[in-house]
Amino acid sequence: MRDPEAVALARTVRSRLPLGVIVPAVIGIAILVLPLAALVLRVDWSSVPATLADPATRSALGLSLLTASIATVLCVILGVPLALLIARTRGPLATVLRALTTLPLVLPPLVGGLALLTLLGRGGLLGDWLLELGVRVPFTTPAVIIAQTFVALPFLVIAVEGALRGLDAEMERVAESLGATPWTVLRRITLPLLAPSLAAGAILCFTRALGEFGATALFAGNAEGSTRTMPLAIYTAFNGAGVTQDVAITLSLVLVLVAIVALLCMRSRVTGVAR
Repeated sequence: MRDPEAVALARTVRSRLPLGVIVPAVIGIAILVLPLAALVLRVDWSSVPATLADPATRSALGLSLLTASIATVLCVILGVPLALLIARTRGPLATVLRALTTLPLVLPPLVGGLALLTLLGRGGLLGDWLLELGVRVPFTTPAVIIAQTFVALPFLVIAVEGALRGLDAEMERVAESLGATPWTVLRRITLPLLAPSLAAGAILCFTRALGEFGATALFAGNAEGSTRTMPLAIYTAFNGAGVTQDVAITLSLVLVLVAIVALLCMRSRVTGVAR
């Protein structure tokens, strides 16, 4: 016997949405879900414990979590001021700033990695100057963090800037009229109102940094223990001589599960802040 509430809900959805909308929506869900379902079905569960116990797997996972966390913190520190600047700017300058901020979203990741390499690598715009100071950035752990920050920063800026544009400025004007300094208004009024969007942006930053591959591979390399994150470990396992694809699939499942846990945990925090 079917649940009366489920039947009522299905009838409500059908009454509000035409079939021409529901069918493409279901296809869209299938495109998103079926590849992950195939991944789960393809896993050799008997080999999962050995793969998880492998020091290389633990090293790649630990490095990914560490670098993605640091990149997320950097995105918050840099992205909130940038979002405020864009939201408070008018005219062509705001358009230019918004375009520059979203550019990493549309660039192929390898192009981003090459751009970072030509900036900070040997012979780059700043690379030789840094080498004279004894600082080598490419193919190091900091290079992983820089690459992750480069690709993840737009997610936070877009989330916060969109919230700022929809924010009611009346409370800020009242605080200013009562003598509050701009810094006090920002700290006591603006940022608390932005908390849900800021948390959502941080979620997107962390998960994007966690899955970054192209820019990291070109700018940071693939050295085990220092730059081999989980995506690079998956690529190495998939293409490595004498290594079965089952290892790559197991590593992919681990990365998916970590991302899902991060989304669920941080989403609960967003809901709590919004309430």
